[in-house]
Amino acid sequence: MKRHAATFARIDTNQIPSAIRKAWLQIELAGLAKDNESGVPSKAQRKEAKEAVEQRCQTEAATGKYRKMQQFPLLWDTRKELLYFGGSLGTAAGHCIELLERSFGIELHHHGAGAVAQAWSTEQSSSLNDLTASSFVSNQSHGSYAWQSEFSQAPDFLGNEFLMWLWWTLENESDAILLPDDSTVTVMLAKTLVLECPIGESGKETISADSPVKLPEALQAIRAGKLPRKSGMTIIRDGRQFDLVLQAETFGISGAKIHLHDDEDLDDVDRIEAIRLLSDSVDQLFLAFCGLRSSKSWSKLQQQITQWLHSTAEGIQQTAA
Repeated sequence: MKRHAATFARIDTNQIPSAIRKAWLQIELAGLAKDNESGVPSKAQRKEAKEAVEQRCQTEAATGKYRKMQQFPLLWDTRKELLYFGGSLGTAAGHCIELLERSFGIELHHHGAGAVAQAWSTEQSSSLNDLTASSFVSNQSHGSYAWQSEFSQAPDFLGNEFLMWLWWTLENESDAILLPDDSTVTVMLAKTLVLECPIGESGKETISADSPVKLPEALQAIRAGKLPRKSGMTIIRDGRQFDLVLQAETFGISGAKIHLHDDEDLDDVDRIEAIRLLSDSVDQLFLAFCGLRSSKSWSKLQQQITQWLHSTAEGIQQTAA
Protein backbone atom coordinates (compact mmCIF):
# COMPACT_ATOMS: atom_id res chain seq x y z
CA MET A 1 0.00 0.00 0.00
CA LYS A 2 1.37 3.42 -0.94
CA ARG A 3 1.07 5.56 2.16
CA HIS A 4 1.41 9.21 1.23
CA ALA A 5 -0.59 12.39 0.89
CA ALA A 6 0.17 15.06 -1.70
CA THR A 7 -1.45 18.39 -0.92
CA PHE A 8 -0.58 22.05 -0.50
CA ALA A 9 -0.58 24.73 2.17
CA ARG A 10 -1.89 28.22 1.46
CA ILE A 11 -0.38 31.08 3.43
CA ASP A 12 -2.39 34.32 3.42
CA THR A 13 -0.85 37.63 4.47
CA ASN A 14 -2.53 41.01 4.75
CA GLN A 15 0.20 43.45 5.69
CA ILE A 16 1.01 46.94 4.52
CA PRO A 17 4.55 47.02 3.05
CA SER A 18 7.01 48.74 5.37
CA ALA A 19 8.06 51.23 2.68
CA ILE A 20 4.45 52.43 2.35
CA ARG A 21 4.04 52.64 6.14
CA LYS A 22 7.18 54.78 6.36
CA ALA A 23 5.95 57.05 3.55
CA TRP A 24 2.60 57.55 5.30
CA LEU A 25 4.39 58.35 8.54
CA GLN A 26 6.56 60.98 6.84
CA ILE A 27 3.47 62.57 5.29
CA GLU A 28 1.73 62.73 8.68
CA LEU A 29 4.81 64.15 10.42
CA ALA A 30 5.31 66.79 7.73
CA GLY A 31 1.69 67.90 8.03
CA LEU A 32 1.77 68.12 11.83
CA ALA A 33 5.13 69.90 12.01
CA LYS A 34 4.57 72.45 9.24
CA ASP A 35 3.57 75.18 11.72
CA ASN A 36 6.38 74.44 14.18
CA GLU A 37 9.08 77.11 14.25
CA SER A 38 11.79 74.44 14.32
CA GLY A 39 10.13 72.40 11.63
CA VAL A 40 10.70 69.34 13.81
CA PRO A 41 7.70 67.40 15.12
CA SER A 42 7.27 67.21 18.87
CA LYS A 43 7.03 64.00 20.86
CA ALA A 44 3.26 64.37 21.07
CA GLN A 45 3.03 64.95 17.32
CA ARG A 46 5.13 61.85 16.63
CA LYS A 47 2.74 59.81 18.75
CA GLU A 48 -0.24 61.33 16.95
CA ALA A 49 1.33 60.56 13.57
CA LYS A 50 1.97 56.93 14.50
CA GLU A 51 -1.62 56.51 15.67
CA ALA A 52 -2.89 58.02 12.42
CA VAL A 53 -0.73 55.65 10.38
CA GLU A 54 -1.94 52.63 12.38
CA GLN A 55 -5.54 53.67 11.77
CA ARG A 56 -4.86 54.11 8.06
CA CYS A 57 -3.17 50.69 7.90
CA GLN A 58 -6.24 49.05 9.41
CA THR A 59 -8.52 50.84 6.96
CA GLU A 60 -6.40 50.00 3.92
CA ALA A 61 -5.92 46.37 5.01
CA ALA A 62 -9.68 45.96 5.30
CA THR A 63 -10.05 46.72 1.59
CA GLY A 64 -8.09 43.56 0.77
CA LYS A 65 -5.79 45.18 -1.78
CA TYR A 66 -2.71 44.21 0.21
CA ARG A 67 -3.79 40.62 0.71
CA LYS A 68 -1.40 38.06 -0.75
CA MET A 69 -1.88 34.32 -1.10
CA GLN A 70 0.94 31.84 -1.60
CA GLN A 71 0.66 28.11 -2.15
CA PHE A 72 3.36 25.64 -1.11
CA PRO A 73 3.24 21.98 -2.19
CA LEU A 74 3.46 19.34 0.52
CA LEU A 75 4.18 15.63 0.37
CA TRP A 76 3.51 13.73 3.57
CA ASP A 77 5.27 10.37 3.38
CA THR A 78 3.78 8.46 6.32
CA ARG A 79 5.78 5.36 5.40
CA LYS A 80 9.02 7.14 6.28
CA GLU A 81 7.44 9.67 8.63
CA LEU A 82 8.71 12.55 6.50
CA LEU A 83 7.06 15.77 5.40
CA TYR A 84 8.46 17.40 2.26
CA PHE A 85 7.79 21.14 2.14
CA GLY A 86 8.10 22.86 -1.23
CA GLY A 87 9.58 26.12 -0.01
CA SER A 88 12.51 27.58 1.88
CA LEU A 89 12.79 27.55 5.65
CA GLY A 90 11.25 30.67 7.11
CA THR A 91 7.90 32.18 8.00
CA ALA A 92 5.89 30.08 5.54
CA ALA A 93 7.46 26.84 6.76
CA GLY A 94 6.81 27.89 10.35
CA HIS A 95 3.13 28.55 9.64
CA CYS A 96 2.81 25.22 7.84
CA ILE A 97 4.44 23.28 10.68
CA GLU A 98 2.27 25.00 13.28
CA LEU A 99 -0.90 24.25 11.30
CA LEU A 100 -0.08 20.55 10.88
CA GLU A 101 0.94 20.13 14.51
CA ARG A 102 -2.32 21.69 15.74
CA SER A 103 -4.48 19.82 13.22
CA PHE A 104 -3.04 16.33 13.71
CA GLY A 105 -1.61 16.49 17.22
CA ILE A 106 1.91 15.69 16.03
CA GLU A 107 5.35 17.18 16.63
CA LEU A 108 7.59 18.00 13.67
CA HIS A 109 11.35 18.56 13.69
CA HIS A 110 13.62 19.81 10.93
CA HIS A 111 15.64 16.98 9.37
CA GLY A 112 19.09 18.56 8.96
CA ALA A 113 22.42 16.85 8.34
CA GLY A 114 23.07 16.37 12.05
CA ALA A 115 19.63 14.84 12.65
CA VAL A 116 20.07 12.41 9.74
CA ALA A 117 23.47 11.37 11.10
CA GLN A 118 22.14 10.93 14.64
CA ALA A 119 19.23 8.79 13.44
CA TRP A 120 21.69 6.62 11.52
CA SER A 121 24.01 6.26 14.53
CA THR A 122 21.08 5.14 16.70
CA GLU A 123 20.12 2.45 14.18
CA GLN A 124 23.75 1.33 13.93
CA SER A 125 24.24 1.39 17.73
CA SER A 126 27.05 3.81 17.07
CA SER A 127 27.80 7.16 18.69
CA LEU A 128 28.60 10.46 17.04
CA ASN A 129 28.66 12.42 20.30
CA ASP A 130 32.45 12.54 20.45
CA LEU A 131 32.94 13.78 16.90
CA THR A 132 34.33 17.27 16.40
CA ALA A 133 34.64 19.28 13.21
CA SER A 134 37.53 18.19 11.01
CA SER A 135 40.15 20.49 9.54
CA PHE A 136 41.40 19.70 6.05
CA VAL A 137 44.11 22.37 6.00
CA SER A 138 47.29 21.71 7.97
CA ASN A 139 47.69 25.24 9.32
CA GLN A 140 44.09 25.65 10.42
CA SER A 141 42.25 24.11 13.37
CA HIS A 142 38.82 24.78 14.81
CA GLY A 143 36.41 23.14 17.21
CA SER A 144 33.26 24.39 15.49
CA TYR A 145 32.16 26.33 12.43
CA ALA A 146 31.25 30.02 12.46
CA TRP A 147 27.78 29.29 11.04
CA GLN A 148 26.97 26.58 13.59
CA SER A 149 23.83 27.38 15.60
CA GLU A 150 24.41 27.87 19.30
CA PHE A 151 20.94 26.43 19.95
CA SER A 152 21.60 23.10 18.20
CA GLN A 153 23.61 20.19 19.54
CA ALA A 154 23.25 18.22 16.29
CA PRO A 155 26.51 17.67 14.35
CA ASP A 156 25.36 19.65 11.31
CA PHE A 157 29.02 20.25 10.40
CA LEU A 158 28.94 16.74 8.97
CA GLY A 159 27.02 18.18 6.03
CA ASN A 160 29.97 20.42 5.12
CA GLU A 161 32.45 17.58 5.56
CA PHE A 162 30.21 15.37 3.42
CA LEU A 163 30.42 17.77 0.48
CA MET A 164 34.19 18.02 0.90
CA TRP A 165 34.50 14.22 0.97
CA LEU A 166 32.23 13.92 -2.05
CA TRP A 167 34.34 16.45 -3.94
CA TRP A 168 37.54 14.55 -3.11
CA THR A 169 35.96 11.19 -4.01
CA LEU A 170 34.77 12.37 -7.41
CA GLU A 171 38.17 13.88 -8.22
CA ASN A 172 40.34 11.02 -6.95
CA GLU A 173 38.35 7.78 -7.02
CA SER A 174 35.16 7.44 -9.03
CA ASP A 175 31.89 9.15 -9.83
CA ALA A 176 30.09 5.86 -9.10
CA ILE A 177 29.64 5.45 -5.35
CA LEU A 178 28.50 2.30 -3.57
CA LEU A 179 25.64 2.96 -1.16
CA PRO A 180 24.91 1.17 2.13
CA ASP A 181 22.06 -0.78 0.49
CA ASP A 182 24.57 -2.14 -2.10
CA SER A 183 23.13 -0.07 -4.93
CA THR A 184 25.22 2.44 -6.84
CA VAL A 185 24.69 6.12 -7.52
CA THR A 186 26.55 8.23 -10.07
CA VAL A 187 27.26 11.80 -8.97
CA MET A 188 28.55 14.98 -10.57
CA LEU A 189 28.93 18.36 -8.83
CA ALA A 190 27.58 21.00 -11.18
CA LYS A 191 26.20 24.49 -11.81
CA THR A 192 26.74 26.19 -8.45
CA LEU A 193 29.08 26.08 -5.47
CA VAL A 194 29.06 28.19 -2.30
CA LEU A 195 32.16 28.18 -0.10
CA GLU A 196 32.80 29.91 3.21
CA CYS A 197 35.57 30.24 5.77
CA PRO A 198 34.64 28.07 8.81
CA ILE A 199 36.29 30.49 11.25
CA GLY A 200 34.70 33.57 9.72
CA GLU A 201 37.90 35.28 8.57
CA SER A 202 38.16 35.12 4.77
CA GLY A 203 34.51 35.49 3.83
CA LYS A 204 32.23 33.68 1.42
CA GLU A 205 32.09 33.18 -2.32
CA THR A 206 29.62 31.79 -4.82
CA ILE A 207 30.84 30.20 -8.06
CA SER A 208 28.54 29.49 -11.00
CA ALA A 209 29.72 27.32 -13.90
CA ASP A 210 28.95 24.03 -15.60
CA SER A 211 31.56 22.40 -13.37
CA PRO A 212 32.50 24.89 -10.62
CA VAL A 213 34.72 22.41 -8.75
CA LYS A 214 37.12 22.41 -11.73
CA LEU A 215 37.76 26.15 -11.62
CA PRO A 216 41.00 27.51 -10.10
CA GLU A 217 39.12 29.86 -7.77
CA ALA A 218 37.21 26.94 -6.26
CA LEU A 219 40.41 24.97 -5.70
CA GLN A 220 42.13 28.02 -4.23
CA ALA A 221 39.21 28.55 -1.85
CA ILE A 222 39.33 25.06 -0.35
CA ARG A 223 43.13 25.23 -0.23
CA ALA A 224 42.73 28.38 1.88
CA GLY A 225 40.49 26.47 4.30
CA LYS A 226 37.04 27.34 3.02
CA LEU A 227 34.38 24.63 3.09
CA PRO A 228 31.42 23.97 0.79
CA ARG A 229 28.10 25.09 2.23
CA LYS A 230 25.96 24.51 -0.85
CA SER A 231 26.49 22.63 -4.08
CA GLY A 232 24.57 21.84 -7.20
CA MET A 233 24.74 18.24 -8.32
CA THR A 234 23.46 15.71 -10.79
CA ILE A 235 22.78 12.19 -9.54
CA ILE A 236 21.74 9.08 -11.42
CA ARG A 237 20.28 6.05 -9.68
CA ASP A 238 18.16 3.18 -10.91
CA GLY A 239 18.15 4.72 -14.38
CA ARG A 240 16.65 7.99 -13.15
CA GLN A 241 18.55 11.30 -13.38
CA PHE A 242 18.02 14.24 -11.03
CA ASP A 243 19.42 17.75 -10.81
CA LEU A 244 19.37 19.49 -7.43
CA VAL A 245 21.07 21.94 -5.12
CA LEU A 246 21.97 20.65 -1.64
CA GLN A 247 22.49 22.93 1.35
CA ALA A 248 25.06 21.21 3.55
CA GLU A 249 23.95 21.88 7.13
CA THR A 250 20.16 22.00 6.72
CA PHE A 251 20.29 19.20 4.14
CA GLY A 252 17.63 21.13 2.27
CA ILE A 253 17.13 20.34 -1.41
CA SER A 254 16.17 23.11 -3.82
CA GLY A 255 15.87 23.44 -7.58
CA ALA A 256 15.20 19.71 -7.94
CA LYS A 257 14.47 18.47 -11.46
CA ILE A 258 13.41 14.99 -12.53
CA HIS A 259 14.75 14.17 -15.98
CA LEU A 260 12.20 12.36 -18.12
CA HIS A 261 13.00 9.79 -20.77
CA ASP A 262 11.84 10.34 -24.34
CA ASP A 263 8.04 10.36 -24.58
CA GLU A 264 7.80 9.72 -20.82
CA ASP A 265 4.96 11.30 -18.88
CA LEU A 266 4.88 10.79 -15.11
CA ASP A 267 1.54 10.59 -13.34
CA ASP A 268 1.20 11.77 -9.73
CA VAL A 269 2.11 8.41 -8.20
CA ASP A 270 5.18 8.02 -10.43
CA ARG A 271 6.30 11.55 -9.56
CA ILE A 272 5.94 10.84 -5.84
CA GLU A 273 8.01 7.68 -6.22
CA ALA A 274 10.65 9.71 -8.08
CA ILE A 275 10.75 12.22 -5.21
CA ARG A 276 11.20 9.34 -2.78
CA LEU A 277 14.03 7.96 -4.91
CA LEU A 278 15.72 11.37 -4.98
CA SER A 279 15.42 11.80 -1.22
CA ASP A 280 16.61 8.27 -0.50
CA SER A 281 19.55 8.62 -2.90
CA VAL A 282 20.82 11.77 -1.17
CA ASP A 283 20.32 10.21 2.27
CA GLN A 284 22.06 6.98 1.28
CA LEU A 285 24.96 8.94 -0.15
CA PHE A 286 25.28 10.85 3.12
CA LEU A 287 25.04 7.65 5.18
CA ALA A 288 27.88 6.15 3.14
CA PHE A 289 29.94 9.12 4.30
CA CYS A 290 28.73 8.73 7.91
CA GLY A 291 29.98 5.14 7.90
CA LEU A 292 33.44 6.35 6.92
CA ARG A 293 33.34 9.37 9.23
CA SER A 294 32.63 7.26 12.31
CA SER A 295 35.17 4.54 11.44
CA LYS A 296 38.83 4.22 12.38
CA SER A 297 39.79 4.83 8.75
CA TRP A 298 38.60 8.45 8.86
CA SER A 299 41.90 9.77 10.19
CA LYS A 300 43.75 8.32 7.20
CA LEU A 301 41.10 9.56 4.78
CA GLN A 302 41.28 13.03 6.29
CA GLN A 303 45.04 13.04 5.71
CA GLN A 304 44.50 12.00 2.09
CA ILE A 305 42.13 14.92 1.56
CA THR A 306 44.68 17.28 3.14
CA GLN A 307 47.42 15.92 0.87
CA TRP A 308 45.15 16.33 -2.15
CA LEU A 309 44.54 19.97 -1.24
CA HIS A 310 48.29 20.50 -0.90
CA SER A 311 49.04 18.90 -4.28
CA THR A 312 46.21 20.90 -5.83
CA ALA A 313 47.79 24.11 -4.53
CA GLU A 314 51.14 23.15 -6.06
CA GLY A 315 49.44 22.46 -9.39
CA ILE A 316 47.78 25.88 -9.35
CA GLN A 317 51.10 27.59 -8.60
CA GLN A 318 52.84 25.75 -11.46
CA THR A 319 50.06 26.71 -13.86
CA ALA A 320 50.30 30.36 -12.80
CA ALA A 321 54.08 30.31 -13.26
